[in-house]
Amino acid sequence: MEDLLELAVRLKPLFAVLVAVGISLIIAFAARVAANKAFRKVPGIRDVSVRARNPLRLVLSLIGIRIALGATAPGASWLPTLDYLLVVGLIGAVAWFGVVMLLIIEAMILTKYSTDTRDNRRLRRLKTQVILGRRIGIAVLITIAVAFVLLTIPEVRALGAGILASAGLLSIVAGLAVQGTLSNVFAGLQLAFTDAIRADDVVVVEGEWGTIEEITMTYVVVHIWDDRRLILPSTYFTTTPFQNWTRRQSAILGTVELDLDWRVPVGDLRAKLKETLAGTELWDGRTSVLQVTEAVNGVVRVRILVSAADSGTLFDLRCLIRETMVTYLQERHPDALPRQRWEEVSNPAPETAAAPRKAPLPRSSDTSDSQLFTGSIDAVERRQVFSGPGEEVFAEREENAGEDARR
Repeated sequence: MEDLLELAVRLKPLFAVLVAVGISLIIAFAARVAANKAFRKVPGIRDVSVRARNPLRLVLSLIGIRIALGATAPGASWLPTLDYLLVVGLIGAVAWFGVVMLLIIEAMILTKYSTDTRDNRRLRRLKTQVILGRRIGIAVLITIAVAFVLLTIPEVRALGAGILASAGLLSIVAGLAVQGTLSNVFAGLQLAFTDAIRADDVVVVEGEWGTIEEITMTYVVVHIWDDRRLILPSTYFTTTPFQNWTRRQSAILGTVELDLDWRVPVGDLRAKLKETLAGTELWDGRTSVLQVTEAVNGVVRVRILVSAADSGTLFDLRCLIRETMVTYLQERHPDALPRQRWEEVSNPAPETAAAPRKAPLPRSSDTSDSQLFTGSIDAVERRQVFSGPGEEVFAEREENAGEDARR
């Protein structure tokens, strides 16, 4: 009987631990059910809340185990060591639970809004700020957790006093050592909260066209159109000019240019452009212009300006218009295609006798067709101003120079 009592006393902490773990699991289940009911209007709350199940169970279980052991084995020799391990584990579990809660909050905020609209500028701004805020929060939680773990060691606490005494010198050395990293961190914060770029923005950087895929505290990932990733430091977007095609809205204009022959029927091209745009969903109906912008060097440049809902749609629309116009000109107006012309000129036969000189034409008083530098008295005077003094002035200057020499 005494042996049984002694065994029961020894097993009492174990039973207490099992009971504490069971109660913790029940509390965690009840907390999850209550959270699902409280946030049932949030879409996908059940799928999101499942992330916090394991860290919540671990936190409650560790708390219950400490309480159970303190109540059933207060004077055990092994309790201080085990209690220290439980404290370290509890700090890590709380940090894990905090990280998961930040992920849940991020998911709840982002899933609350729809991403199906084309012009989702506000959503992209919110997404950028929430993601960066979550990352900052995770970094702070991990730093605090590590600090608390280190402070549980008496030797580290003693060392901390000496570190605080020389904090000024250490801060200067640390600042110089991580100057580049800190500049990127502050640049990342500036990008997130000044709305310069947002997640899913369409940008042109380093001659590459792509979308902002990820914004971290130190670098930005640009998803290039051919599935490459361009990784740039955050300071690039605060110190280097770049193009943001979706800064205010996603709608955008684009051009298609064609070099054609002078005989191109511009009116037929305008009609074909209207027909093409009316038969496609790529055009948003805002802008449709066809103009002749150049007529030099043997060709006529036709410029087509169209609009689309976003940059990707605009690219497809420009390709469609270009292909349609080329096919139309090949089939209906092949003479409008660009070509090179030349003219052969034969040398005239040498004259056998000098031809009589023609008498000069009488000067007309009508100067309606006068040119800028010829054709009128004002034009001749203007030519003298732009070309320098005439022969009479030079002759007068030579005569004066001769008289000075004789003197």
